[in-house]
Amino acid sequence: MQPAVEHVPWRWLAAGRASRRLVLVVVFVALLLDNMLLTVVVPIVPTFLYAMEYEGANSSAGPARTETSPPALKAPPFSSMFSYFDNTTVTVLVSTSAVELVNGTESSIPPEPAASIPPPPSSCPDGEEFLTKENTRVGLLFASKALVQLMVNPAVGLLTNRIGYHIPMFIGFVTMFLSTVMFAFSGTYTLLLIARALQGIGSSFSSVAGLGMLASVYTDDFERGNAMGIALGGLALGVLIGAPFGSVMYEFVGKSSPFLVLAFLALLDGALQLCILQPSKISPESTKGTPVLTLLRDPYILVAAGALCFSNMGVAMLEPTLPIWMMQTMCSPKWQLGMAFLPASISYLIGTNLFGILANKIGRWLCSLIGMAVVGISLLCVPLAKTIYGLIAPNSGLGFAIGMVDSSMMPIMGYLVDLRHTSIYGNVYAIADVAFCMGFAIGPSTGGAIARAVGFPWLMVIIGVINIAYAPLCWYLRNPPAKEEKIAILNQECPMQTKSYTAQKTLRDFPLTDDSDVEAEHAE
Repeated sequence: MQPAVEHVPWRWLAAGRASRRLVLVVVFVALLLDNMLLTVVVPIVPTFLYAMEYEGANSSAGPARTETSPPALKAPPFSSMFSYFDNTTVTVLVSTSAVELVNGTESSIPPEPAASIPPPPSSCPDGEEFLTKENTRVGLLFASKALVQLMVNPAVGLLTNRIGYHIPMFIGFVTMFLSTVMFAFSGTYTLLLIARALQGIGSSFSSVAGLGMLASVYTDDFERGNAMGIALGGLALGVLIGAPFGSVMYEFVGKSSPFLVLAFLALLDGALQLCILQPSKISPESTKGTPVLTLLRDPYILVAAGALCFSNMGVAMLEPTLPIWMMQTMCSPKWQLGMAFLPASISYLIGTNLFGILANKIGRWLCSLIGMAVVGISLLCVPLAKTIYGLIAPNSGLGFAIGMVDSSMMPIMGYLVDLRHTSIYGNVYAIADVAFCMGFAIGPSTGGAIARAVGFPWLMVIIGVINIAYAPLCWYLRNPPAKEEKIAILNQECPMQTKSYTAQKTLRDFPLTDDSDVEAEHAE
């Protein structure tokens, strides 16, 4: 009886490793933690740098100012010097009363306004010039993660083709854990920049390997769309929790506390990966994947990647500039800087889960087209807000629309590879992640500089118009031709050659192959 009991955990592990749902759970948790770390720094970094650099510099210079202030308060005895500018003869004795007569003949009135002026009634932070310059520095810090991820993604795509998805996924966990711990104990801008760049490396391994793993496990197009929607729900939940969690913990507990909590959760994710994925196991793909350069020459993949890039660029521009704009115009406290992103995160969570299912029925291209138009309109409405409550509607529309685009475009990328290339997904999801990262690299870095040059409202107008102008290009994804149809058109031969299809079908049994034949016949 005892040996049977001992074998129960091993049976559970064996069943878990064969379960597609547990693979989905692993990817969900990895994307959740990655995006919690992505957004938890959004409300922390601007106020932390302001407290460390601006307030720290002023507090060190404070004693010098307080020493010089008492002589300024003793100015009235020297007011008799102003009598030398009068042409009358009896001005030395009347000079004190002359100053008093200007303010109303009572000697007790002038000192009181001087004492009541220094404390400002508003809670707006001082140093408006410092905050304006901080737009650029904070934008570069946020963009460093995406820039590093942009450079690492192609290499990760090639690596997944050679050794499989499990080891890169675990490398992503280790790097993410180190980045989180470094964030917790970094006290300077340089260390924060290094921690953010390190996060980009971990995020590249996690996202490319995770999405490629899902696409290889869920071969049916409808099931893949649902799985991608759930995985992107983890991304949305991370964005949802990250900014409010970071602002509240930073306000009431301290800077290190949110990062230490994330480090503990990352350890749990690593334990889950060790049990389910067996990261020591090398499992290369049986078929050589389509090269990245070949995929980049596919116009349909480029249109889908562009939609991912520009729709996410809008919220990427908001991350460094919106908290600073709120500090300048709304005098918002620390906890509100993260709460401003809460409506966008909730609506993104709803959008990704809702359109992961609906997009397949009403058309993914149509969801993406409408989503990009709504992104543009929402961005145009953001500068109209006068209080934090005025940001609820535009941020909700922004998050919901980006959820529409992401949950539609991620399955389309896998579908295009099945339809037009070899069904190996590491490289195409490396391209999708590159597009996502380009939005989060160009957005914060250029957004901070543009906001400093022309102002935050014009920044929102520029990126909003770009999204609206790009939206009609999604129409080209309505009915992309299959690879065989393209060859047949170029060679002016019969409209369908199934030779390469049957070769792929023997290697990998995808239901999509049969469906695409039917779609091609209906297209004619």
